[in-house]
Amino acid sequence: MKIAALQLSTLPMSSSKLDYYLRICKAKDVKLLLLNEYALNSFFKELEVTPNLMIKEQSKHKISALKELSAKYDIYIIAPIVHVKGKYIYKSTAKFTPKSVVYYNQQFLINYKHWNEEKFFDNEIGEFNLPSFSIGGVKFGIINGFELHFDTVFSQVMKKKVDVLLCPSVSTFDSSERWIELLKMRAFTNSVYILRANRTGVYKDQNREWKFYGHSNLISPWGDEELTLGSHEEILIVEIFKDELHAARKSWSWKSALSKRGIL
Repeated sequence: MKIAALQLSTLPMSSSKLDYYLRICKAKDVKLLLLNEYALNSFFKELEVTPNLMIKEQSKHKISALKELSAKYDIYIIAPIVHVKGKYIYKSTAKFTPKSVVYYNQQFLINYKHWNEEKFFDNEIGEFNLPSFSIGGVKFGIINGFELHFDTVFSQVMKKKVDVLLCPSVSTFDSSERWIELLKMRAFTNSVYILRANRTGVYKDQNREWKFYGHSNLISPWGDEELTLGSHEEILIVEIFKDELHAARKSWSWKSALSKRGIL
């Protein structure tokens, strides 16, 4: 199965750029396209000073466009979106299919002093439940970048028998090498593919420059970085092989070791 990751900055209101990339995906028989965090909406620091009504209109327009594009090209689109319901604002990931759209609220939110999504958004904090779905016999799970750091997420990756983790992210500053090592470790110890789409572009405030470096990549179930992009707007088209998943799981048997101890 072919899937793709598109890395970019915040998209304009026009859907022409997405239409261009989806035409490429359709021509190459791609079944699923993953977008990075804050591609459909302005970056978080900009949202903090944006009226709720403007955020709602931005999201409403993008949701309408992606519904149409998913149906037009018969492709699943996984895209982080700021989902506004009444006076509440949620950080979500939307799964667009040719016939429906489903929203999954992010469950771990950044809570640093200089970047406090947990304070800004109205997402509920409760027991973690990994969003998952299947396409053509391949089981996908969705984790946002920050959630990659927490072990409880990966106990569910094992339990739900996920084959491919889709990881939209918004990594910045000097964290690229650390992220690659974390992705490789998670893919290897869980025998899964990880497809990551990371934001590009720059945001500047009074104190610092937030440079989003891209480097979207595919990590194999062996823990190898198979393909990676550069630092500018690009699309990564990759192929997922069930045989490779089976071979990695048979070779290392991580799940079997946990099952014998009653963990899974």
